[in-house]
Amino acid sequence: MGLFNSIFGSKNEGEKKEERKIPWVPLSSVDQLSEIEQKSLRRPQVIFKHSTTCGISRMVLNMFTKSYALEDGQMDFYFLDLHRHRQVSDETGYKFQVMHQSPQLLVIKNGAVVAHDSHGSINDIDLEKYL
Repeated sequence: MGLFNSIFGSKNEGEKKEERKIPWVPLSSVDQLSEIEQKSLRRPQVIFKHSTTCGISRMVLNMFTKSYALEDGQMDFYFLDLHRHRQVSDETGYKFQVMHQSPQLLVIKNGAVVAHDSHGSINDIDLEKYL
């Protein structure tokens, strides 16, 4: 029915869906990785590694953004532009012991990565599970 609704419109067209915005913090410095590790002792931290030149990365980011439903302050969200901050991306892999992929989502809790995945599997990660 989604296809028909997009072509012909739907009954609920006038209704606006509440959309939450992800409070992204730019991840642009290697020093921030130690801060993220420390902050993860108090609440989960999330890093989204994004390739600005990759259509798949853009699609996954859009899907992740649309599915975002957490309350403010439950987790901190860091956005890493891989092309602008290659050194930060490399150091993220070393520090948190994950192989680089793009796009990639890491959930850090108590100083360690408790979940990570890439591409379409990012949207399968249930962030509420790590609260």
